[in-house]
Amino acid sequence: MLQSSKRYEKGVEDYLDWAFATRAIGDQISCPCKLCYHRFWHRRDKVFNHLIANGIQPASNTEMNTKGIPDDMDRLIYDTHRDFVENFTNNNEEVGNEPNVEAKKFYKLVEDGKEELYPGCKTFSKLSFLIRLFLLKCIHGLTNNAFSEILDLIRELLPEAKLPKSFNEANKLVKDLGLHYDKIDACRNDCMLYWKDHEADTFCHVCQAPRWKESENQVGNQVTNTSHKVPAKVIWYFPLKPRLQRLYMCSETAELMRWHDEKRDKDELLRHPADGQAWKEFDRLYPNFSSEARNVRLGLASDGFNPFRTMSTQHSTWPVCFN
Repeated sequence: MLQSSKRYEKGVEDYLDWAFATRAIGDQISCPCKLCYHRFWHRRDKVFNHLIANGIQPASNTEMNTKGIPDDMDRLIYDTHRDFVENFTNNNEEVGNEPNVEAKKFYKLVEDGKEELYPGCKTFSKLSFLIRLFLLKCIHGLTNNAFSEILDLIRELLPEAKLPKSFNEANKLVKDLGLHYDKIDACRNDCMLYWKDHEADTFCHVCQAPRWKESENQVGNQVTNTSHKVPAKVIWYFPLKPRLQRLYMCSETAELMRWHDEKRDKDELLRHPADGQAWKEFDRLYPNFSSEARNVRLGLASDGFNPFRTMSTQHSTWPVCFN
């Protein structure tokens, strides 16, 4: 059927009516044109133009996207690599002959997101299954070794399953969907961080405690070259900026981030931190900041807990959280 025919245009309109009624997230759907191939999300007018200009991908190639995997892998991948996607769709080509690092990550995730877990599987893709398994690991506190053994059991049950052989291999496949963190060595007495100007220090400049755990090869403050240097204390730093950016990547969470200003009942009743005196005083002191609904006010909280659910060990973790 000719893409310029009235019949084709009518078919496109009918498809868009169905897609936006059943598959839209916000005001966008994954575009099924031959160029986008469900990799990129657009509004209705842009999808219509793409389908007229590029044609639609045959249904046999998009069936899995519309009927199969319940987890929204396309949307997850799109939100994670939104900057690359939008730059690509605006320019329609990569700079240079080889895809850049971000492009390679994106296309690898797209490939894993559409690959069947095993031949004929319509319930999970390779990527969606691993994400679900990682979720169970976190919820139930499974160790890395337990995760690897579960993978072994599944491969024994389903030899054709396209699964990694260990936790480390699985972690490499899904890490580009997540947000990075940094490990920073700290003084064992909480005096300082071995960071920036002090990154190469071996002793605390406040209490003179050694940076490394004591070992058989350590005598006093001297550490031999043959000793295995293990930091006495480590903090895990989760950078705030990319996490705030992630909240605004998705239209649904972006709307929720503005709820306090745009949809909250402002009737002087205390239901939300924005109704509190501290929030109102902050707005009074910084009117330019408070005039933009997307600006985020941060609160600091810290509390310690025993991550292993037993009091037989002195180990505790103290997360410092912004909310």
